[in-house]
Amino acid sequence: MSARAKRRNGARRLAVEGDMTIYGAAELKARLMDALKGASQLEVDLSRVGEVDTAGVQLLLLLKREAARSSNVVRIVGHSPATLDAIDLFNLGATFGDPVVISKRADRRAQSAKGSKQ
Repeated sequence: MSARAKRRNGARRLAVEGDMTIYGAAELKARLMDALKGASQLEVDLSRVGEVDTAGVQLLLLLKREAARSSNVVRIVGHSPATLDAIDLFNLGATFGDPVVISKRADRRAQSAKGSKQ
């Protein structure tokens, strides 16, 4: 797991790559909290996340809670298929409140999977 921060359009942007699992949770928590410090707006790009477990979901919830506590804005962008699955599994779409863009390719894949289950 790696995370790189940079500025973009006045907001800090943190791109997370790899897995968001218990195995890298301590390191990811530190990076997320560091990125939030001093950033009135933070975008977290999850487009390159391969696997998410409950520890990864908990870190996203922590980040949103800490941002709200300090009156900062955190937006989750570029949801990978793994992050979409985790958010859906735990029914947290409304909790995160971030718009989700689903590519046509991902939509076709989901429709295909639904058809094969019926």
